[in-house]
Amino acid sequence: MGRSNYRSKRSAAAVIVGVLVICVFRLPVSTAAPDDPPVVSTSTPEGRLAVFDDVWETIQSRYYDPRLNGADWQAKRNEFRPAAAKANSVYEFYEVLRQMLASLKDAHTRVYSPDEKFDWWSPRYVTVGLTIREIDGAPIVLQVESGSAAAKTDIRPGDQITSVDGVPVARIITNRLENVGGHVEGPARYRAIATIFDGQAGTSVRVDWTTRDGKTKSAVLPRYWTQRHLGFSTQRKGKVAVLRIDAFTQSVALEFSRALPDVIDGAEGIVIDLRSNGGGDAEAMADVASLFLDDGINLGKFADRSGASFELQTYSKRLWRVPQVGRVKLPLVVLTSESTSSAAEIMVAALQTKGRARVIGAGTCGCVLAIRNRHPLPDGGLLDVSEFDYRTANGVRLEGLGIKPDQTVPRSRKDVYSGRDPALDVARKALRR
Repeated sequence: MGRSNYRSKRSAAAVIVGVLVICVFRLPVSTAAPDDPPVVSTSTPEGRLAVFDDVWETIQSRYYDPRLNGADWQAKRNEFRPAAAKANSVYEFYEVLRQMLASLKDAHTRVYSPDEKFDWWSPRYVTVGLTIREIDGAPIVLQVESGSAAAKTDIRPGDQITSVDGVPVARIITNRLENVGGHVEGPARYRAIATIFDGQAGTSVRVDWTTRDGKTKSAVLPRYWTQRHLGFSTQRKGKVAVLRIDAFTQSVALEFSRALPDVIDGAEGIVIDLRSNGGGDAEAMADVASLFLDDGINLGKFADRSGASFELQTYSKRLWRVPQVGRVKLPLVVLTSESTSSAAEIMVAALQTKGRARVIGAGTCGCVLAIRNRHPLPDGGLLDVSEFDYRTANGVRLEGLGIKPDQTVPRSRKDVYSGRDPALDVARKALRR
């Protein structure tokens, strides 16, 4: 294919799948505000109902699945519309909308209030300074944000959260899962655990936890806005190059391709760490995948409710901006987790199916849908609607299924306390063999 044809095809692809959203659950990510000023205010019942109806009708008409994943959409309107009218604040109103959207069981379809202005590629979100994941069947602190109020307490990575505002965490998780149909495993459970501290910025929450030696402690932590800067990082572990990619954007793909030759110089194997990769731009992902796969590899197909579809392929000339970069043939291992989502899952599926990489870690999210463009709401808020479904080149639908690793390597609470990364250790041993 000539360069002019390539550019034309790439532009068409960008319209359809170029905004495959980063699936970082409930991490507010926004672009600039809509050009038109808000026409309604959610300070009145009439304004709230106008926004509610816009959300409901947009999903009804644009959602990729006309059956709306089995949700009785008319019944949801009847259930949540009165609560939307009675909401006492913008925050409470948008929580009602989010409860309605939760019935779709879709991590990509999300709504953001006018105050939640964020960029897909620089996620901004409310936190208490703690990252929580389920380990050994319990909610465990995985990370404490430096400089936060949490960092000034005795809480440490590896500690177990037992209650939030006096409510046992197990009850919080059960209640949230009941609200989305009682699914006890998969993405719904992951989100329920990861967001146990959800709340409005400027408020506080009491957190109780148990330490390594079994002591019970407590602290009141403020909720505040923070921002995550997405990119990639590299390190060498002997003869193994470890490449961690947080998300797929055009800038990340370009910088990654420029840095790759120096990073892998003298290496005998590569580990690509996608455990914190929530997806991103499908075309940028294809650029990165093209570094490790032959030309013309089918990366799968996106289709909307009307049947319109688009196939994504590897193509070495995507990286014409870095002409010295050729296809990398070193042995490859990919690390995955429950956070590996969306475009990242597409890349993992292709590498695994083609036998190009061994996949190690945990099963992926199973969150692979695409958004055509963002829908501005009458009050200045934003709605993301999944308009495209995805299937692999072999016809496998990854949404709700995810990807099973070739080798599952769990992480224990003891590993977190010691700072040990068992999946990376196993990956390095696999490459040495």
